[in-house]
Amino acid sequence: MIIGVLLAILAGLLLGLYALPEKFTKDFEFENTWSMFFAINTFVVPNVAAFLLIDGFSDVLAAIPSSALITMIICSILWGIGAMMWGKAINHIGLSLGFSIFIGTIILVGSLLPFIQVGLPKTSVLQTILAGLAVVLVGVMANGRAGILRQKDEEDANDTETNKNGSMVTGILIAVIGGLLATGFSYAYAAGGEIIDSASQAQGNAPWKSAIAVMYVIYMAGGVAIAIYFAQQLSAKKLWGKFKTPHLSKNIMLTTIMGIFNFAASVVFAYAGFKLGKELGGSVGYAIFNTACVVTAIVSGLITKEWVKASSKAKNFLYLGLTCMVIGIIIIAYSNTIG
Repeated sequence: MIIGVLLAILAGLLLGLYALPEKFTKDFEFENTWSMFFAINTFVVPNVAAFLLIDGFSDVLAAIPSSALITMIICSILWGIGAMMWGKAINHIGLSLGFSIFIGTIILVGSLLPFIQVGLPKTSVLQTILAGLAVVLVGVMANGRAGILRQKDEEDANDTETNKNGSMVTGILIAVIGGLLATGFSYAYAAGGEIIDSASQAQGNAPWKSAIAVMYVIYMAGGVAIAIYFAQQLSAKKLWGKFKTPHLSKNIMLTTIMGIFNFAASVVFAYAGFKLGKELGGSVGYAIFNTACVVTAIVSGLITKEWVKASSKAKNFLYLGLTCMVIGIIIIAYSNTIG
């Protein structure tokens, strides 16, 4: 159990850090950087990892029942659409609030969805998980409040006002719906994880390789929705020409690092789920995974001085949020020890 919790935290650390190289790309707009990242992340890295590391990978895929595979594909496509909606929500309500609502929805709903597939745990376990989720969500809301205050502090310091692209209500709705769709990742894992693990180990593969096979299906299917979105964005904004830059090689290297970190994070999460067990692996592991990701992202923001212009009030909300999220992780992890 302890190994599973530690792996879930490690997965969150990797996911919380994967976007850092994006700060160093040059001559790229947002759409160029993230379309290249997603292309590498959802198509290149999974194929290289799966066919290079998994013995009999084609046979593993062939062994997945069509019903499970279709469920995984549909849920993964929904996840891809949800991720894109999060980007849209940021345009309306800003990064901090958009991130908090989106991730808050994912943690709450995504941690409970696997119970549809595997059934509810005993009452004491479920109550402990819900208590931990409640504490985490308090932390997410505190972080959102901290982000809003920080944004206001920066506007006051620069004597500027953020351009509002759309209404607050619209942005919140987009973030919530996007978060709900993005929980397809969790359900896809619950629907196919155990089946793919059995098929992979039947080919003589170690359990960690089974995790690669699970994420291969999710990333490849989700990548289709993401690719369509970015192709449309690049065309609408006439940004294809931006790929012709002297810094292209460096940008490819940086986005490849992002892709490897992101895919590795999901693989480690899947392996953590196996270690935590069928009944609670998807829910407990998913909650710890996403919470650790948010905590890591916030701490890295502090280290890179993103909060230097923030007031003490904003920082206090931030520290409150971090504290609640850490306590929530501990409570959720404890649920896995209840017999």
